[in-house]
Amino acid sequence: MEYPKTNITFISSCTIVILITALGAALPAKLSGLSGDTLMIVSNHFGWLYLISVFIFVCFLFYLALSRYGKIKLGSEDSGPAYGTCTWLSMLLAAGFGVGLVFYGMAEPIFHYVNPPFDDAEGKTTQAARLAIQYSFFNWGVHQWSASALVGLIIAYFQYNRGRKGLISSVFTDLETRSTIKINRFTMLDIIAIVVTVIGVATSLGLGVLQINSGITDIIDTSDNSSRHLIILAAIFIAYMLSTYTGLDKGIKYLSLTCMATCLAVMTYILITGPTTFILNSIILGIGDYVQNFIGMSLRTSPSTSNAWASSWTIFYWAWIIAWSPFVGTFIARISKGRTIREFVFGVLLVPPLIACLWIGVLGSSALYIDSNNNGELSELVQSNITSAIFQMFETMPNSLILSSITMLLIFFFLVTSLDSATYIVSQMSDNGSQSPSVYKRTVWGVLISVSCWVLLTRGGLTGLQSASIIAALPLTIIIFFMAFSFMRKLHKDSNAS
Repeated sequence: MEYPKTNITFISSCTIVILITALGAALPAKLSGLSGDTLMIVSNHFGWLYLISVFIFVCFLFYLALSRYGKIKLGSEDSGPAYGTCTWLSMLLAAGFGVGLVFYGMAEPIFHYVNPPFDDAEGKTTQAARLAIQYSFFNWGVHQWSASALVGLIIAYFQYNRGRKGLISSVFTDLETRSTIKINRFTMLDIIAIVVTVIGVATSLGLGVLQINSGITDIIDTSDNSSRHLIILAAIFIAYMLSTYTGLDKGIKYLSLTCMATCLAVMTYILITGPTTFILNSIILGIGDYVQNFIGMSLRTSPSTSNAWASSWTIFYWAWIIAWSPFVGTFIARISKGRTIREFVFGVLLVPPLIACLWIGVLGSSALYIDSNNNGELSELVQSNITSAIFQMFETMPNSLILSSITMLLIFFFLVTSLDSATYIVSQMSDNGSQSPSVYKRTVWGVLISVSCWVLLTRGGLTGLQSASIIAALPLTIIIFFMAFSFMRKLHKDSNAS
């Protein structure tokens, strides 16, 4: 019996995810060690490739936006945007990197404050604090969105302007290998994208569950209880199921708007009740340093000394965003119909990074101020238990209980939105690019991600699985370049023909 492509992709992806999860649960220490060592080897030998590639992605996107191609609309000329600007931007942020931003937004500046980038300053000094904000802005700025924006733009163009499926493999329809076998027949591209997305979301879900659990522990002043992990995960799954049955235009849309409103409310409250002048000065100085050193930071390595800092932060982040680019890019393409290329690029590359930098600027600057005035207590806590650090910081602020509760809800909503958008996209990928994937597949993927997360939380395989998924960034980097080549050929051809 010959199965259609959609079944092959779906069954193969499910099987691979189950096997990888089982391996991570059965041999967590070995997987963590092996994948960690492999990732370090890849980072040390190909870190330069990630740096130059992401920088090229940024330059290429801005070129497209500012060139004559920027006026081209993703879809028919008479079509309007599928979503309003506020909703569109909220969905971008919530489904993209919202959970990671809450997890690292306050803690990352503290890490750089204690161990400054490239040893450019002595730890816990004024210069170290300045570098901490500068490099945190850089790591979460324009570059963070470049790979997903490029993949999303390419998929959107082929999907809405050339009638292709919303799949990575469909971009290669007209490219042939030397053996004249069309690349799009190799469904492995779509399978890799699905597996990396599922594993990545499962690990992010696990980190979010740990942070919510830490918040509950701090609020009710009790010991950490791992059994709460299952309750939290079950609550997220139930909320996801309610959201998934309402569809993209209701569930993800309203969850994203809620996340954005909550995020802005938390930032505003901390700005007003915290060291306002210090925060504002830090943000302005950080933006200035970021813009002034944009190219230098983009291409900086340490050929003569240890490159450990870059491998642990910037290169790790770039590998992570490349690995996530099929999922985030496909989701961005799905919600961007009716936008011009110029609107797409400026919207994706500028607005979410600006919000991310404001979040880091407010929370990170507050953390630096508190740590410098409390004998380094907060920095010690961040390094020992990052999941509870933000809630401990809130203890020094007015109405800490309310602030911590709202932040936990924000993390919860971000996790539900990420799970909902991820299952929607992997269902689309495993359903031959369908714009309305079956609820059955969305349910299966939701269950599989949640079960994988629970197994790995119980067995301790989250870190190893995360490292293993990021290794896929190396081949994906090459694939994205081929996608860009195919895209430019079609863009140039279509532009000249019109």
